[in-house]
Amino acid sequence: MSVPIAREFAALDGHVWLNCAHQGPLPVCARTSAEEAAAWKAMPWELTSERFSGVPLRLKRALGRLIGVPADEVILANSASYGLHLIANGFPFAAGDEVLTMRGDFPSDILPWLRLERSGVVVRQLRPRGRVLQPEEIAAAIGPRTRLLCLTWVHSLSGWAIDLDAIGQLCRERDVTFVVNASQALGARPLDAATAPIDALVSVGWKWLLGPYATGFCWLRPELRQRLACLQSYWLSMLSAADLGREQLDLSVPETDAAGRWDVFATANFLAFHPLAAAVELVLEHGVDAIAAHDDALVQRLIDGLDRTRFRLTSPDSGPARSTLVFIEPAERGRAATMQQALAASRIHVSHRVGALRLAPHLCNTEDDIDRALAALHALA
Repeated sequence: MSVPIAREFAALDGHVWLNCAHQGPLPVCARTSAEEAAAWKAMPWELTSERFSGVPLRLKRALGRLIGVPADEVILANSASYGLHLIANGFPFAAGDEVLTMRGDFPSDILPWLRLERSGVVVRQLRPRGRVLQPEEIAAAIGPRTRLLCLTWVHSLSGWAIDLDAIGQLCRERDVTFVVNASQALGARPLDAATAPIDALVSVGWKWLLGPYATGFCWLRPELRQRLACLQSYWLSMLSAADLGREQLDLSVPETDAAGRWDVFATANFLAFHPLAAAVELVLEHGVDAIAAHDDALVQRLIDGLDRTRFRLTSPDSGPARSTLVFIEPAERGRAATMQQALAASRIHVSHRVGALRLAPHLCNTEDDIDRALAALHALA
């Protein structure tokens, strides 16, 4: 890691943060932007019309560059769940249509579809043979009424990545809409959404994109967007503050499928979206390919240094299914929770998930961080 990047995370102050799968640390550039936005609010005359339009536009441009789509196709959100609900609530399902999900996936990828069962939609939670669904399992499950498949790109509770291309091609061949939650990958893995065989992408902004909590975005392939019913009519997505100066407003809901109609309300959201834009621009400045290589090297160092007599690696040790989420189980079962607490007491921060320790290194970490974590783990085992 270069010195300028290390300086971006100076606030860690000796802590080893290996928990980006939960929260990415806010870099200095984003913190500065948040403070600037707070100053605007403290002096409300600084909340100009140009900033009301400029803040969301800057963020859409950065996110569009990140995933390779035009800025005006980006839908701003407050979570990944926001985009999933847009699709679930607007998709033209009929009674008897089928949605496929994975049993054991993160709850946000299952719950929006379960609500549709009240309308006669069949939701099937496929049980994978391994940690995540393989293309052949999905091929066997798709039936004549299957309309949509929703999966996580990198599974938050195991660290395994799905075969995005193979599953996407299968969905294309079977005319099944493929919705991907990229929250545990975007910012740590490159993706060109325009050419990838996916129909929709949702993501939070506070993990690998290093933004504030309660941020996110969604992208819908234009062909899918045209099929969805838009169930919201937010005035600021159709009018400007200047329109309020007219003597009379003749209000109507325009017939348009512009992506902005689906934006979360109050897109200027200075305190959240201004720093998120700075964080995403930092990711773009250093390049997702370079960041992915940096993260992968840290993961490899962690795996290579792990004493396999004292810990069992349950996430992939190599290959395309490996991600930046590393799951390890102590040889003595049931100790993961107490180990996680002991590590935190020594200023090394990891997650405890499904009986295992989850370590998730990213741009904020160095080789020294990995070595320090390994030494602490081995001392506890």
